[in-house]
Amino acid sequence: MPQYDYDMITIGGGSGGVRASRFAAGQYGVKTAVVENLRIGGTCVMRGCVPKKLLVYGAHFAEDFEDAAGYGWDAGAPAFDWPRLIANKNKELDRLEGVYHRLLRDAGVNELTGTGRVIDAHTVEVAGPDGTRTCTAKYILIATGGWPSLPDTPGIEHAITSNEALDLEALPKRVAIVGGGYIAVEFAGIFNGLGAETHVIIRAENILRGFDPAVRDTLHEEMVKKGVSIHQETTVQSIEKTASGYSLRLNDDDILEVDAVMYATGRAPNTKGLGLEQAGVTLTAKGAVVVDDHFKTNVDSIYALGDVIDRVQLTPVALAEGMAVAHTLFGGKPTTVDYANIPTAVFSTPPVGTVGLTEEQARRDREVVIYQSHFRPMKYTLSGRDEHTMMKMIVDKKTDRVLGCHMVGLDAAEMTQALGIALKAGATKTDFDATIGIHPTAAEEWVTMRTPLRPKVEAAD
Repeated sequence: MPQYDYDMITIGGGSGGVRASRFAAGQYGVKTAVVENLRIGGTCVMRGCVPKKLLVYGAHFAEDFEDAAGYGWDAGAPAFDWPRLIANKNKELDRLEGVYHRLLRDAGVNELTGTGRVIDAHTVEVAGPDGTRTCTAKYILIATGGWPSLPDTPGIEHAITSNEALDLEALPKRVAIVGGGYIAVEFAGIFNGLGAETHVIIRAENILRGFDPAVRDTLHEEMVKKGVSIHQETTVQSIEKTASGYSLRLNDDDILEVDAVMYATGRAPNTKGLGLEQAGVTLTAKGAVVVDDHFKTNVDSIYALGDVIDRVQLTPVALAEGMAVAHTLFGGKPTTVDYANIPTAVFSTPPVGTVGLTEEQARRDREVVIYQSHFRPMKYTLSGRDEHTMMKMIVDKKTDRVLGCHMVGLDAAEMTQALGIALKAGATKTDFDATIGIHPTAAEEWVTMRTPLRPKVEAAD
């Protein structure tokens, strides 16, 4: 039997890779190592959802100060300090990275600092600060995540991505965000909330492609009311640096002058330079690693999970995949991941929560009943803020099963986590109706919607 340095080497120290490695080591007692060339914790913890949500919290205080007046508070004119926010955010990231290091250490996982590259089915080369070394393993796990992708627009070298936006030295007074996905709308809420003139440039008709139309329309409306300029069916032809900032030439020959240009036009699987092709691993045209239901590639000893396989790019999904890999390889329990009814949140302003099928998806092969509510949250009745909440429920007419729940408004993410449990359990509309609500809350609306929307009548030719 071949002798290897490790039972498993993981390339990538993000949430999924760390979970698989430390669970394999801590639960099953196998020898594992994690290779990482940046910070342990990965995209979500270090460059994504965690620092971004901290900035979202920071931006929300501007509205909170305004709303406080309606409740009798007079705190005077508040002052905002961007460098202090970034410094405090970085302090928290340092703490979280320390937690990740401790978890790996306590589980007995060996950390290898450097850039990993697959040499063959059982060998990884690690180029680190102290030189290059090779290690062998029975299994190699690829968990390198994704990386922002940029188009070949002239002047694109002047643009930043979400990576750099989290560490800007100063808050821009004018910012253009190119893209209409969740990263784009989240950063639009951050910059706009902190007082920057904010432009969102999308080539489509609306933001958040793939989400339910009611979500897309509601969030669009609320963002515009808050002062965000959304340029629909618009593309950037070129970016030029000027004495005062940057000049964007748009497809209608309009010129947009800003202080910062951020691109949020998607993320690509981070497989460049990994040596996977040379090792015989099959990749898609986008560079994603092709795996089976148990996350095994076409090379029996090489596995992959997380954003690099381009299935569902969410941290909790990568964590579930990491557990599945550990169980499969070392627990004698081949394990898959159920991707149905995954709750999702967009930390936009206002936030979005969604789980299950969109109306379009549901109508493809069944007749559905739609329930929808639109109201101003109680919190804003005294402050007078013109922000509304939208809730939408999609029900299978034949079975009464709830197929999808979609929300825009305060506490959307918190509510959607619980809704995810209900949909996972197969709850029916009757189950929702039989549940007593908590009053006064917005959440009670989910169990009090009784009147379905009337189907739209198509006009006669």
